[in-house]
Amino acid sequence: MKKYNTSEALETIELGKRVGSLLKPGDVVLLTGDLSAGKTTITKGIGAALGVTKIINSPTFTIVKSYQGNYKLYHLDLYRLDGLNSDFDLEEYIESDGVCVIEWPYQVSEILPDEYLKIDLRRLGEFDRVIEIEGNGRYKSIEEAL
Repeated sequence: MKKYNTSEALETIELGKRVGSLLKPGDVVLLTGDLSAGKTTITKGIGAALGVTKIINSPTFTIVKSYQGNYKLYHLDLYRLDGLNSDFDLEEYIESDGVCVIEWPYQVSEILPDEYLKIDLRRLGEFDRVIEIEGNGRYKSIEEAL
């Protein structure tokens, strides 16, 4: 596991860019942390590295937002999973040929892949964050490359 400290949103975005530059289609990133910890902020950096030019914002009330860059970025927020429509197929995104970034992933732990990149964000103050990145399985190489 690698640990990073950031003291402003721009630093969190820059770390996200470093992560995003190592991702490829089919990759899954799990984001954990309390509300306002910076999960969407780091996703902005991941998206920038993937060539997304649209503004990335939280999918809290829509569950999923997709963005086109060099390839698709699926940004999911499962905090309000209880309100999911029964037609919503989460596995469609997890098994896609885009990059799937999931906030609050443990709401669906039974269908998460065995291999993923986990990013845990903890808020220390208004702007200060501790960010821990851990690769599981093939994602260990991403953790090591950071």
